[in-house]
Amino acid sequence: MPEHRLARPIPLSAATLGDLDGRVAVPDYDRAGLQVGIVHFGAGAFHRSHQAMYLDRLMTAGEASDWAVCAVDVLATDRPKRAAFRSQNGLYTLLVKQPDGTIAPQVIGSVIEYLFAPEEPTAVLDRLADPRTRIVSLTITEGGYNIRPSTGEFDAANPAVRRDLAEGAVPSTVFGFILAALRRRRADGVSPFTVMSCDNVEGNGNAARSALGAFADLAEPGLGHWLRDAVAFPNSMVDRITPVTTAADIARLAAEFGVADALPVVCEPYAQWVLEDDFPAGRPRWQDCGVQLVTDVRPYELMKLRLLNAGHLALAYPAALAGYRLVDEAAADPAIAGFVLDYLQREARPTVPDVPGIDLDDYEAQLLARFGNPAIGDTIARLCAGASDKLPKWVLPAVRQNLAAGRSVALAATLIASWARYAEGVDEAGRPIEIVDALGAEITGRARRQRTDPLSFLANEHIFGNLARQPAFAEAYVRALDSFHRLGAQQTLVQASRQRGGER
Repeated sequence: MPEHRLARPIPLSAATLGDLDGRVAVPDYDRAGLQVGIVHFGAGAFHRSHQAMYLDRLMTAGEASDWAVCAVDVLATDRPKRAAFRSQNGLYTLLVKQPDGTIAPQVIGSVIEYLFAPEEPTAVLDRLADPRTRIVSLTITEGGYNIRPSTGEFDAANPAVRRDLAEGAVPSTVFGFILAALRRRRADGVSPFTVMSCDNVEGNGNAARSALGAFADLAEPGLGHWLRDAVAFPNSMVDRITPVTTAADIARLAAEFGVADALPVVCEPYAQWVLEDDFPAGRPRWQDCGVQLVTDVRPYELMKLRLLNAGHLALAYPAALAGYRLVDEAAADPAIAGFVLDYLQREARPTVPDVPGIDLDDYEAQLLARFGNPAIGDTIARLCAGASDKLPKWVLPAVRQNLAAGRSVALAATLIASWARYAEGVDEAGRPIEIVDALGAEITGRARRQRTDPLSFLANEHIFGNLARQPAFAEAYVRALDSFHRLGAQQTLVQASRQRGGER
């Protein structure tokens, strides 16, 4: 590497691409000739490691020039990204971390516009209403769909929803912007765009249709009916472990490759995207870049949500209690890894149908290897955050299915008890745990009462429905919670696996 790059890294932008180190892959297509065809809400790391990366592949192959991305953020906390996106012309470096510690940096060029909705609502609406926008995609997290976990119903009392429904209101939520744009397109005689959810929600397209339809019902009589019929909402399954980018990652990119990038994204080598082929307004030729286009996403989706995502939770809360900070370190602990695999095989797997082209035994083994990739540096804190949104979607459906079938739920009860113990806000060494959750105060308050009232946490019907009143689950949960308090995480996990395996 030239010495001047070590001394002074080159700021990433369209003007500097030709000056970057030759080991950094850069777009070799004409970005000036790209045209926005997709508006994406939620310009976080996952979108940029996954969907934007797939589009970049297509553009590198000479395709999809009219499918570039306009990235939109709606949360006030995303404001700092605005200056970085614009100074870098939408470019960012994707750092793929191999298990041996090597990294392969690649500049992604498929995002050509960025809008910060709280300060540019008119520009967002204009871009959504543009006939050239044919897909609106979403990575707005599990909580972004505004669905009550216990009932699956749209939460019409949400203050942000009520504000967006006020007459003459400027949209502030994702659904507010989408609905306003669809109404404008309908008035102008422009066909609707397709809404493509890429979130870890079971039936994510169906969930988006249901939530947006319920929002439309509240906005105008008959509008929800029109929307459900006129707008396509394909389901999808997305998969790539994408941890939070650290200051060390940014420094390494600058020191080793001479690139000064305010927006780099870190990810694992593995990536998968399975997508329902339902795009009446057209779509990129995703099949040419590794995306699986199918008629039924559900088997792949259940595999991912109930094995990978739930497996992350089965690892995360016991690991946090035991004092682990990194996912790969926890995955190397035999007690934790054994419990995760036991839960996946014995309680999650029975709720996952056969998946075309996938050997689930191999998939589970691969999951543990992915969790154990030491180069990723994924944190336990990231996995633990937002449990009240994640667990009802990734774990509780399997619990209810197993209860209905008369199968064991003891390992799931142990998993949920580990969350309850974690929610007390202190680990086994007495160190404080920061609870990052939309319902943080409520769940922590319940958790801190559970040493005298063991069902206080589980009795939260907003999250758990009636599980506290189902003896087959509640009794196993209370035993596991007591064990976490008396014996700690590792002994509890070993004991749970032995008991479930028939060892006495």
